[in-house]
Amino acid sequence: MDFIHVNDMEFYGYHGVFPEETKLGQRFRLTVSLAVDLKRAGETDELEHTVHYGEVYETCRSIIEGEPKKLVEAVAEDVAAAILAGFPLVKGIRVLLIKPDPPIPGHYKSVAIELTRGEFA
Repeated sequence: MDFIHVNDMEFYGYHGVFPEETKLGQRFRLTVSLAVDLKRAGETDELEHTVHYGEVYETCRSIIEGEPKKLVEAVAEDVAAAILAGFPLVKGIRVLLIKPDPPIPGHYKSVAIELTRGEFA
């Protein structure tokens, strides 16, 4: 399987359990890895045989900057479902959603969740 990686997209959203998260919002970083057969795109040099990165970005942006969710797990699930439904060439997806500044005490770089859906081998 071949892969397209759209790395470290940054968005501002209002997801979270705590009231300050849904009122003030915060940054989110997102990386998606798409399992796609890229052989035909490589042979033909035609966009129709691959996945348009700009459209993937816009799909992700609309979800992260869209309707607030309590859990980043739900946000990541929405991203995976939207990309699998909207891009028929994508056979599998890995979503890495990073919350760099969650409102919890302690010293750490970030918290993140990662999920994989569809064929990814």
